[in-house]
Amino acid sequence: MSTPDIKSFEDFWPYYVRAHKNPVTRTVHAIGTSVGAAVAITGLLLGKKSLVPVGAAIGYGCAWYSHFFIEGNKPATFGHPLYSFAADWVMISKMVRGTMDAEVERVTAQAVPVSAAQPVPVSGDGVLH
Repeated sequence: MSTPDIKSFEDFWPYYVRAHKNPVTRTVHAIGTSVGAAVAITGLLLGKKSLVPVGAAIGYGCAWYSHFFIEGNKPATFGHPLYSFAADWVMISKMVRGTMDAEVERVTAQAVPVSAAQPVPVSGDGVLH
């Protein structure tokens, strides 16, 4: 999947969704991000700052594993770390509300295949052939 020209989160979101089509990838992301955030926040609250990178490693480790071995693509984090972090939480929110599968379908349906983007041949008489 090629990286589109991304200038905003709105540009990034469809790219992110298409990179997370597999529900197993999304589940591994949600678990890793949630556990990683909990570990990092716990470390901050308890004054154990060494837990913050452990939390990050858990979150990123789960996400990267799911991309390389489940989804079979490159993590969006590599090119857009801040948008990717925000999108993880949007995705988790949609998963909790039960709307993420529909979002994947919506975004996937909007993707126009190259063949569909080709002009329809029209003869000189104006009739489609």
